[in-house]
Amino acid sequence: MTTSPLASAPFAWQSIAPLDAGFAPDLDERLDKLIAEKRAWGLHGVVVTRMGKLVLERYFTGEDEVWGAPRGRVAFGPDTLHDLRSVTKSILGLLYGIALDLGKVPAPDQKLVAQFSDYADAATDPRLQRLTVAHALTMTLGLDWNEDIPYQDPNNSEIRMEKAPDRLRYIFSRPFISDPGVRWIYGAAGTELIGQLLVKGVGQSLPDFARANLFDPLGIGPTEWTKGFNGQPAPASGLRMAPRDLARIGQLILNGGQWDGRQIVSADWLTKSFQPYVPCDEQRRYGYFWYSGDLQYGERPNRPITHWVGGFGYGGQRLFAMPDLGIVVAIASGNYADEKQWMPPIRVIREIVLAGLK
Repeated sequence: MTTSPLASAPFAWQSIAPLDAGFAPDLDERLDKLIAEKRAWGLHGVVVTRMGKLVLERYFTGEDEVWGAPRGRVAFGPDTLHDLRSVTKSILGLLYGIALDLGKVPAPDQKLVAQFSDYADAATDPRLQRLTVAHALTMTLGLDWNEDIPYQDPNNSEIRMEKAPDRLRYIFSRPFISDPGVRWIYGAAGTELIGQLLVKGVGQSLPDFARANLFDPLGIGPTEWTKGFNGQPAPASGLRMAPRDLARIGQLILNGGQWDGRQIVSADWLTKSFQPYVPCDEQRRYGYFWYSGDLQYGERPNRPITHWVGGFGYGGQRLFAMPDLGIVVAIASGNYADEKQWMPPIRVIREIVLAGLK
C-alpha cells in the first residue's frame, strides 16, 4: 500500500467544504433525500473525510442498544459512543500487528494449537495440528460454526461459545466441515483465539493495550469495551467508539499506518492484512480480519473502479477506507436484527459518497 501524502494528520479533525474536497456541494441534501425516501433508515451517525479533512458529519436520533441491552431513544452527537460490533474484529487485527512488531505474539505462520498447550487433549482431529495463527486471522479454521442465525437464537455459535464453561475447549472441540485454509466461515472463534493470544502476549487487557498503542497515538477520545459472559472485554464485538474517532482508524490506513510522523502500525502488516486470502462472497474478500473489494462509480460508460478495505459490524456498523480516492467513511446504525441492515450503509457509500464525486 502506498503512503498518503498526509501521513502527519492533524490531531483534531478540520472541516472542508464538499466542493473544495472534490464533491458536489449538496451532500447533506442528498443524504436527507435518501432518508426521506426511506431508502436509508436507522442511521445514527455518518462521517465522511477526504484527504484527512471532514467533508460530511451528520448525527441522528434513534433507538439503540449496547450488546443487545436496549438504551431507548438516543440523540447522537460527535462524542456519543456507539457499538462497533464486528468492526471490533478489524481493530483487533491492527492491535495484533502492533503486538507482533513488539515481539509479543506468534507470527501468522506459527502453529495455533501449540499456543494453547492446556488444550492439547482436545486436539483429537489431526487437522487441528495443521491450524496456524493465519487461519484464525482469516476465518479459515474450517470448524463447524454458525453465526448466520440470529444472535438471539441460543444455537448461534458465538452465543454457545459465550455460555460454554470453557470457551477455548468449545472452539477446539468443534468438528471440521472444511480443511484449514480452504473456506471462509464467519464467526468469533478466530477473534477469541487471537484476542487471548494478544492478551497473554502483551500482559495487558485489550482496552489498556489498545489505549496505549493505538487510541492515544491517534488522539481517539473515550472508548468502552463491553465484557463477554466470562467477564473479559469481548475481542469479537465489544468495542464502543464515536464515529468520528472510528474515521481516524480509516485515516490511519490511508496514511500507510503512520500518524503525526509516527509509524503506529507497520506498512508490512497492513499489506498483509488487506491481502484477499479468501472470498467471502461475489463482492467481498477477506484478509486479516479486514474485508476488501471494488466499487464502480461515476457516469457510464467506462465507469472507474475504486478499491476499498473495511470493517463490517452487526446492525449496520461500517468503516470504509478508499486509498486511491483518499476517502474514509464511518457509519453507525441501529438496524440490529434487521435482515436488510446491509442496505442503508451501502446506499450511503454508493449514492451519497461515490455518486457525489465531481
